[in-house]
Amino acid sequence: MTALGTALPFVWTPHPVVALPRETLYGYIEGSDPLTGGRVIDEILDALTKTPVDGGGQTGPLPLMHEEYVPREEMLAPATEDELQRLFWERGWTDGLPVILPTPERVEHMLTGTGRPREELVGEIFNHDTKEMIRYTVGDIAVVAVMAGARPEHLPVILATAACRQSALTPSTTAFGSMLLVNGPIAKEIGMNSGLAAFSPGSQANAVIGRAWTLMSICWGYARPKVTLWSSQGNGFLYGNMCCAENEERSVWTPFHVTKGFAPEESVVSVFKGWYVLNSLQAAVSRTAGEEITLQLSVIPGLRSNATLLLDPLVAKQLKELDGFETKQDFARWISKNALIPNGRFWGTDTIDMLVTPLAGAGVEPYATWKKLPDDALIPHYHDPDAINIVVVGGETSPVWKTTDYACWGTAPVDRWRP
Repeated sequence: MTALGTALPFVWTPHPVVALPRETLYGYIEGSDPLTGGRVIDEILDALTKTPVDGGGQTGPLPLMHEEYVPREEMLAPATEDELQRLFWERGWTDGLPVILPTPERVEHMLTGTGRPREELVGEIFNHDTKEMIRYTVGDIAVVAVMAGARPEHLPVILATAACRQSALTPSTTAFGSMLLVNGPIAKEIGMNSGLAAFSPGSQANAVIGRAWTLMSICWGYARPKVTLWSSQGNGFLYGNMCCAENEERSVWTPFHVTKGFAPEESVVSVFKGWYVLNSLQAAVSRTAGEEITLQLSVIPGLRSNATLLLDPLVAKQLKELDGFETKQDFARWISKNALIPNGRFWGTDTIDMLVTPLAGAGVEPYATWKKLPDDALIPHYHDPDAINIVVVGGETSPVWKTTDYACWGTAPVDRWRP
């Protein structure tokens, strides 16, 4: 990784690491790096005491671990469509599904969807695994948009997604999922689905924008097993990334992007990542919607205290009119106070203990106070209301919601990428 312009080495340990006993993790440190064969602790000491090789000035791909990097031509030689589809797959540029081949004519047509020059830098990401600084332009993202099947009017949202500088694919043993949310006027302009079956197949805009995020992540180099992709089982959500718009028209609350500081008339894309997704139906008649949601949140495990609630408009309406939550923030604060778990359960795994105990020892609150409490004391699972995201999406057919531990990893304005 890089810090203050200096390239820092990256040391691998064996996997998995989550929820393993302390003795196993210490064994990893005393053992061998699975990529280099060297002793992990020796590599760590070398990293701390020797001058790292400077890779910060690189503008192109570096060798992928032990592979030799061979620069590839920008334009491919003429071939049949089947041959080119196979070539794209063999070079690791697709998600395994057929793509629209990005001919110069198609890319030029795609660029009519933005007023920005094709050479303009959209973003850059340092890939920890390959020690590669990835820089991408408007033209690069236009190529990916063509491959995903997008139309020019979709390009501003795809460019804003790229500007968030977040890969849809996470290099972790755990099968992380991702989500894209679009707010503001552009959602309706390009025909995004925010209502009935918003997360189901059927909306071209939802499908191609969500897929474009995956394809750009693949082209950034995040889909090489045992190099940049370490997921044990993977996640089918990543083909389309749960892409939708918020149902602002039917919501009784302020739109999500407004709660993040944007104006209602601005168009904004937000990116989310997380571990768990629970589909819920409000079947309990003896509890309010708020109590039912809080009960479910209290049993979701996880290392972070982030949550995203995807509420049907009817659920949001009930929460406001019957339960008295005038704003999303009111409901988030109530969840923070009432979604409680036993203190012993929070500290009950070696992984959490190793991650959080240093904070408690340093007097960081609330962990320092929690560490002193008995195991049966109840503590808030979501102690920071600002880490609880609430989105209204879906059709008013039945009071349902999805509960996830997804965190919002970034927001970006769409309007700057318009024609």
